[in-house]
Amino acid sequence: MYDNRGARSSARACAAAVLGAALLLAGCSSGGGDKNAGPDTRITQQPKSADPFWVNPDGTAARQLAAYAKAGKTSEAEQIRKIAEQPVGEWIGPENPEQEARGFTEAAEHSDRTALLVLYDIPHRDCGQYSQGGAADGNAYRAWIDGVAQGIQDRPAIVILEPDAVLHLVDGCTPAQFHEERYDLLKGAITRLKSLKNTKVYLDAGNAGWGHPDQIFQPLQQAGIDRADGFSVNVSNFYSTDDSLAYGTQLSAKVGGKHFVIDTSRNGNGPATTGDPARRWCNPPGRALGEAPTTRTSDPLVDAYLWVKRPGESDGTCQGGPKAGQWWASYALALARNSK
Repeated sequence: MYDNRGARSSARACAAAVLGAALLLAGCSSGGGDKNAGPDTRITQQPKSADPFWVNPDGTAARQLAAYAKAGKTSEAEQIRKIAEQPVGEWIGPENPEQEARGFTEAAEHSDRTALLVLYDIPHRDCGQYSQGGAADGNAYRAWIDGVAQGIQDRPAIVILEPDAVLHLVDGCTPAQFHEERYDLLKGAITRLKSLKNTKVYLDAGNAGWGHPDQIFQPLQQAGIDRADGFSVNVSNFYSTDDSLAYGTQLSAKVGGKHFVIDTSRNGNGPATTGDPARRWCNPPGRALGEAPTTRTSDPLVDAYLWVKRPGESDGTCQGGPKAGQWWASYALALARNSK
């Protein structure tokens, strides 16, 4: 997993400074903020009927598109447009959760769209790997969740809750002494977020490659899946939509028929099949963008295909990549060029 904090700093500062609709009007938008870049850099929303999620006009890909266009790199700009024009997850940082959540949801509401937020701050996060960290303790996490909720209020939002948090309880990576607290924190987070009028919550449930649904359905129940709208699969991973659908369908049958969402951001070519199996999740070469975000999916159990992971941002310092969450232009170009 990865922490998107570093790559999101500029967009976060903009959202915190101007909040909501002003995000689109105060020079924070790549769609018109740079007079030298020309009209080809404009980023607009996707048709709401199929893709009701907000496209951030100041996302990392949008800024890269503007930079390429200004430099006359037309071919590169058009490739990056494949990413820039799609809605991607906004990963809320630890410092100003209320301001960030308010900024993104107000901007989305101004565009008559739904914000896609990712909450990734659980204590003892990522088992000491590239994205280790998270809230200092349970009380700090509860306060952080409350800040997010106060920022969202009654505006429309979809929340992907804590990628890998339940999975790492199952695979032995999170020490046993932290299990009880984590279950309590996840249940509390779902309850707080579901108290909001227009927020849907999907608790993360791993991916098609880690193990079997039999291993995780009871932990999901203990974490409060019954209170959530459903669960998410394949976040920041590469398993095909078909494999993710099969995994999610099996799991849904074990948790009361809950619906789910699939992260299709980088699964166009499926997972890597060469190299160290334990590291194939980290910036593997030869991957491609997957299906564009949409609520028109191939199965009634699947509420949406989403780009939860922001394509072009690194999984960590592996395969020559920068730190987790930082923009990596050459990898973004490869994802786009390899996509159909």
